[in-house]
Amino acid sequence: MYTLKKSLGQHFLRDENICRKIVEALREQPFQQLLEVGPGGGALTKYLLELPGTDFKAVELDLEKVDFLEQQYPQIKGRLLHQSFLDMDPPFSGPFTIVGNFPYNISTQILFKILDWRDQVEAMTGMFQKEVAQRVAASAGNKTYGVLSVLVQAFFDVEYLFDVSELCFNPPPKVKSGVIRLLPGKNKPAIPDEKKFFLLVKTAFNQRRKTLRNAVKSLFDAAILEEELFNKRAEQLTVEQFAALVCKMK
Repeated sequence: MYTLKKSLGQHFLRDENICRKIVEALREQPFQQLLEVGPGGGALTKYLLELPGTDFKAVELDLEKVDFLEQQYPQIKGRLLHQSFLDMDPPFSGPFTIVGNFPYNISTQILFKILDWRDQVEAMTGMFQKEVAQRVAASAGNKTYGVLSVLVQAFFDVEYLFDVSELCFNPPPKVKSGVIRLLPGKNKPAIPDEKKFFLLVKTAFNQRRKTLRNAVKSLFDAAILEEELFNKRAEQLTVEQFAALVCKMK
């Protein structure tokens, strides 16, 4: 069999009903090219390999799991990439869909990688620590609304699909999980300069208890900072308001 590596944040899904539920959610959006991130012991993989008309690939960092998967599912040979998802180039040309039970210890980095690939990612259905999943889906004014919420929602529509109990895993993690779906945003705000946008959002939430005026004063001229909007805190601004502010930055 295989061993579980805490250093890689490995908690393997063992509940077949949840596996089928994730695959059903995945299939609600059409796709031809599919990447599974971190197949681990293959709980989802065995279903994904059966999808008709799909160019399927999987990426796995742990060599032991690569060997196990190739022995357990011979049809995966040639489709399994032994490398880090965070360091790889897009595995397909053209649009593709991403699915995975993502390692909790790099979940934020995974989301930023998906943002880097946003021009090619047509959908993502994935499981994260529930707190992270809620943060991605949170709306303005919510205490969990933050950098991840704004940056992901600036480019994707986010849907929180369902909770997953810790008892569905081996070994059980200490937290609950949540499955979310990302789809390219239908009404994305116009962002004139994406680098400035990222800088603004990160700077604003870096001191989220302060008013926007104090948190981002280095990014705007004094006259602009007098506008009423700057009396608010970062968590009170919508994605659209952040995008509109980019035009007023130094």
